[in-house]
Amino acid sequence: MLYRSSAVAVAALLCLCTAAGAQDAKKYPAFEGMWDRGSPLGSWDPTKPPGRGQQAPLTPEYQAVYEANQAKDKAGIVFDPKFTCGPVGMPRVMNMNQPMEFIIKPTVIYMLMESQSPIRRIYTDGRAWPKDPDRAYVGYSIGKWLDTNNDGTYDTLEIETRAMRGLRLMDNSGIPLASDDETVVKEKIYLDKANPDIMHNEITTIDHAFTRPWTVSRFYKRVHDGRPQEYNCAEDNRWIVIGGRTYVADTEGYLMPIQKDEPPPDPKLFQKYFGPKK
Repeated sequence: MLYRSSAVAVAALLCLCTAAGAQDAKKYPAFEGMWDRGSPLGSWDPTKPPGRGQQAPLTPEYQAVYEANQAKDKAGIVFDPKFTCGPVGMPRVMNMNQPMEFIIKPTVIYMLMESQSPIRRIYTDGRAWPKDPDRAYVGYSIGKWLDTNNDGTYDTLEIETRAMRGLRLMDNSGIPLASDDETVVKEKIYLDKANPDIMHNEITTIDHAFTRPWTVSRFYKRVHDGRPQEYNCAEDNRWIVIGGRTYVADTEGYLMPIQKDEPPPDPKLFQKYFGPKK
């Protein structure tokens, strides 16, 4: 009898846990699944033209950096890490060059992005900010679920990201972020009320390169029956950077210029390894 009573109690407990788990699952919005870019790729603020038309709120110091990046672009000099398959980091990664997959767990959310293969982890377990977090290109993110309608279902995800590192730009035109790695990015993500296959992301970037916080609104489109596909930027990458200039390797391994009248690589760049010419 004791064994039977224990078995019944365990079965009842399992039923309660299963029911509780099902109720917890209902609290999350339909974020899970694959999402693709909806907003234009070339502009950080999709409501404005790309490049100078973005009217980024740059300080005079970083406006000069932006002008220098523009000059490098015209001269064929690489300044964008993405050009050679480097990580773009936050917040630019939310441009969504390739699809993203959302995975929701009770204490963490995973954003799996195929572009440069970053993984964002947004911790939702109520933790405090660590005193010395490991810095990363995508930073360290803490999120909070909100039920703004008070209907028992979360509808909004607020995220704050800190502890970013590395050379990061806002877009491919060269709008810079400060080199002090003190960027803070705040996001508010929610589904469109009229169309749940549209996800909005209000992104505010707080950075010492800007005179004020820069807020833009981007959106993503749900991918139905999507299949994750590997995007390996480095695969068959023929772009080669030597001395800050970019060349393309042909099928036989010879370097070709990408700009008119681009000079060949400076021989002194190779003397360290091959010695002076005899």
